[in-house]
Amino acid sequence: MTAAQLVAAPHGETDQVLPLPHAARVMPAVRRHVRRVLSGWGLPADAAEDVLLVVSELVTNALVHARPPATLRLRRVPDGACRAVRVEVTDQGPAAPPEPCAAPDPDEHGRGLGIVAALSARCGVRAYAGEVNRWAEVPVG
Repeated sequence: MTAAQLVAAPHGETDQVLPLPHAARVMPAVRRHVRRVLSGWGLPADAAEDVLLVVSELVTNALVHARPPATLRLRRVPDGACRAVRVEVTDQGPAAPPEPCAAPDPDEHGRGLGIVAALSARCGVRAYAGEVNRWAEVPVG
């Protein structure tokens, strides 16, 4: 996936869906794409940074720990007096656990879902037959 393959949502569109190739190297292109979408939606820079961090954590989680394919969905959501961006990442469920000698360093990994919870008004996980959907609603104004 290259940046040229990703096109920002037209101004005013409230839903954006992006299939995710199963490779960590796509994260820079995903971040650029999401930044363009959020800019097109007129989000303030600080709110966009929070959404980008949530996207990064949920997408990385799917690419590292789940079976492909995965999909990212962004949606603008009115939330009472506060607007939010709903971030959803759907994958095919957990991959095989790593070998004990290949376990990640706990100082460098394992904080992503805590970050998502801290930045979100609401977040959760839904499991369906053969799919897992992790979602978060990030307040943006």
